[in-house]
Amino acid sequence: MKRTLRTAVLFSLACATIFAVSNFAQAQRVDFGFAVSGMQSASAASGNCGTLGDQSCSHQNVSMTGGTYLGFNGDVLFWHNVGFGAEINWLASQKDYGGQGFGYRPIFYNFNAVYSPKIAPRVYADLVAGIGAVDTHYYTGTYCGAYTCSNYQSINHFDGDFGGGLKLMATKSIFIRPEARVYLIHNNQEFSSDWAIRYGATIGFSFR
Repeated sequence: MKRTLRTAVLFSLACATIFAVSNFAQAQRVDFGFAVSGMQSASAASGNCGTLGDQSCSHQNVSMTGGTYLGFNGDVLFWHNVGFGAEINWLASQKDYGGQGFGYRPIFYNFNAVYSPKIAPRVYADLVAGIGAVDTHYYTGTYCGAYTCSNYQSINHFDGDFGGGLKLMATKSIFIRPEARVYLIHNNQEFSSDWAIRYGATIGFSFR
């Protein structure tokens, strides 16, 4: 969890850098937000392993469904409602990995192209698509490297994502955005499927 918090801090600093650069470039709009989400994927029964831990199968009988995800996101629009954004979302607390006696926590990192046209007074459509990775921590014991030790091992997979939301401006600067993302995860063999859907909402601030 400490590593996740450090990553979140670094992400916030990156967003601050984006904000500074975007001001210099006279961006149309800069948004920052905090997200709370859920996750849906194929059921554990959709995996094709006869038993958990079977190395001969392509997907384990463990679903990514469930749990509360927290996250930070930011975007910069710089040309005709088009721009780019970045987001990080992580499982707030460990989930049990299929009854095997240890927990896991996925962390999604994504960088997206953004299209955000105004569709009504104080309402914008946010459409995104991009690439990133899923870094899943498995809390199976203590592991030590050359300089530090951790209580997990990490497995990473490339992903592509797409989705959108409706940005509802509560004030000139504060917004609430119901949203959803579809993740297509390469070789996600530790779980029952190569896809997952995150759904929830972001509350944030807009700078113009």
